[in-house]
Amino acid sequence: MDKIVRQSIDVEGDPWSPLKQFTQARIALGRTGCSVPTKQTLDLKMAHAHARDAVYAELAMETLEQQLQILKLVILHLKSMAGHRAQYLQRPDLGRRLHPTSAEQLPIFGQYPADVAIIIADGLSASGMNAHSLPLLYELIPLLQNSGLTIAPICLVKQGRVAIADDIGSGLKVKLSIILIGERPGLSSADSVGAYLTFNPQPGLTDDARNCISNIRPGGLSFKMAAGKIKHLVQEAFRRQLSGVGLKDDMGLIGE
Repeated sequence: MDKIVRQSIDVEGDPWSPLKQFTQARIALGRTGCSVPTKQTLDLKMAHAHARDAVYAELAMETLEQQLQILKLVILHLKSMAGHRAQYLQRPDLGRRLHPTSAEQLPIFGQYPADVAIIIADGLSASGMNAHSLPLLYELIPLLQNSGLTIAPICLVKQGRVAIADDIGSGLKVKLSIILIGERPGLSSADSVGAYLTFNPQPGLTDDARNCISNIRPGGLSFKMAAGKIKHLVQEAFRRQLSGVGLKDDMGLIGE
């Protein structure tokens, strides 16, 4: 009985417990003697399983296409040079390049250049993209269109990494690319989405040419706030004709 009472006191009495209301990070786990309590140990194993599932999940191309119809934009199905998931994970370079058969689809649309290309890629969390890309786009696209920007066909990409947006943006001859991609899963967030912006996308660019907005999900940066930040960076990129390290997010703190 004493052992049971002590375990309850140790778990509830962790000095960091009040901070749990502000974060989903694994803090204030408590202890049983010198060990982590059984419940928290099982929670960790479950979080690890969710992370593995996210890495190996598939982008729901057909479902996403159906739900995107409301935006009344052309939708393209593309793929990278990575032929399957195992190769994608072992060869990051292949996920950065567009497959030739996909590249062949772009020139016809490049004859009528738009301002912005939006790419949806599975990245390392297709489950995050399946859940969150549509709510984010429903917030973002009206903001861009109301700013007077034209939008190229939305591109759904399998086995894609961030730099594949350079090939796509160049093929569509757009002025700026936005790629929404599943971020590497953590043990408290297996469904996070990242947005990367590149002005004048061209093959061969490096990450210093991009701006990133990270941790877009219900438990992180909300879809509305993320869309507002993306719009602000897009407007600044067009105004200053650049992106990357030379373009800072001066929109202010979240919630201001």
